[in-house]
Amino acid sequence: MIVAVKTNNKKRFLIKLISFGALILMFVSYYFHMSSEFEKQQKIDDAKQIQEVKKNEKIEKGKKLERIVYREIETAVDLIGQRKVIDLKILSNKALIVVDPDTNLDALKVRYGSTALIKKDIKDIKIALDLKYIIESRYNENQ
Repeated sequence: MIVAVKTNNKKRFLIKLISFGALILMFVSYYFHMSSEFEKQQKIDDAKQIQEVKKNEKIEKGKKLERIVYREIETAVDLIGQRKVIDLKILSNKALIVVDPDTNLDALKVRYGSTALIKKDIKDIKIALDLKYIIESRYNENQ
């Protein structure tokens, strides 16, 4: 039978104490490391979310402006009479509407005034509406 006698000596207690202290130090350093990593990830996520919100706002603004332009052109075509319209184009900040030469433009002149540029030819009448002015007035009105 083998009997081992263990004695409590200061060296063994000191080794256990240092090991336990090192273990606690590792856990504390790991905690601070992971909290800083989590904070960095949180900042990145917040930045992405802010970019996404700005992108969505830009898309919504574009859609809103597009709806304003379509409604305004639809109103202009209704004032002229849909059967009289030959062609309709949007060029930069202008909407170009080509209509028959015998079209009554009084309603259009009343609504748009000097912002509607009208050119009469033998074959047709060309009307240019200033979309920039229309968008500014309608967009500010809707806000």
